[in-house]
Amino acid sequence: MDRVLADLLPPLSRSRVKSLIEAGHLSCNGHQITEPASTVRLSMELDLYIPPPAPASPQAENIALNILYEDSDLIVLDKPAGLVVHPAPGNETGTLVNALIGHCGSSLVGIGGERRPGIVHRLDKDTSGIMVVAKTEPVHIALSADFAARRIDRAYKAICWGVPAPAEGEYEGPIGRDKRDRKRMAMVSSGGKAALTRYKLLQAFGNYAALVECRLATGRTHQIRVHFSAHGHPLVGDPVYLRRIPSIARNASPEARDAALDFPRQALHAARLGFTHPGTGKTMSFETPVPEDFMTLQREMSEN
Repeated sequence: MDRVLADLLPPLSRSRVKSLIEAGHLSCNGHQITEPASTVRLSMELDLYIPPPAPASPQAENIALNILYEDSDLIVLDKPAGLVVHPAPGNETGTLVNALIGHCGSSLVGIGGERRPGIVHRLDKDTSGIMVVAKTEPVHIALSADFAARRIDRAYKAICWGVPAPAEGEYEGPIGRDKRDRKRMAMVSSGGKAALTRYKLLQAFGNYAALVECRLATGRTHQIRVHFSAHGHPLVGDPVYLRRIPSIARNASPEARDAALDFPRQALHAARLGFTHPGTGKTMSFETPVPEDFMTLQREMSEN
């Protein structure tokens, strides 16, 4: 039953249809159906009630956002470092989701029956850069499918310790939970998910650090941070994957070394995002410069 209705009603996902059936919103020939696995037969008259979106569980908050583009289907923004994307224990308020609910108001048609933004992809709290967020369920489904099928153009800028060689290449290796620390991710020999990061050297700071562009062929948790750390080039400022001062830091000038060691977050910025708009079919591309703290670090390392 749920499979057939999801095919007949493409704006709804199968999981959404299933939840509606289980909630008692489907009738068949006048009789309530609550089992999604019920068999569908010819001549059945199915009536599915779709209730209006419920108020979002996270509360609306007036938090300033840097909006790059917005229409009735989606919103593209430049997330600052320090902003958590989704409410979670310890961060129930002050998140990007709270900000989007406050900004969009009634223009959020609803995701999964709740008036909330559709988070298609996430950036770590201390990673800055471009995100696209769906305002309707069909667009959320379409963009999620594009991300899963690797049809999204994503480029990041990062400053890492050491200079990757060759100047252009790729890091590949499955990523999963670190068996020694469940809060960390790691390249693993079994049980992980395939991951591929392509990189290009943009600027070398002597032989002790480098500015690189990273392109994601996959989208695993902490992918760039894990791959670069595993290959001996942890990101400057990374609080999770940089656990000691790299020995190569001694090759930097005192000013550059201090700037790098004092940098309070991973030096990572989502600089470019390109995708096909699910509603219009138009190819869209956005780029943003690195934020001021990143630019200051880059300048200090270039001049010293």
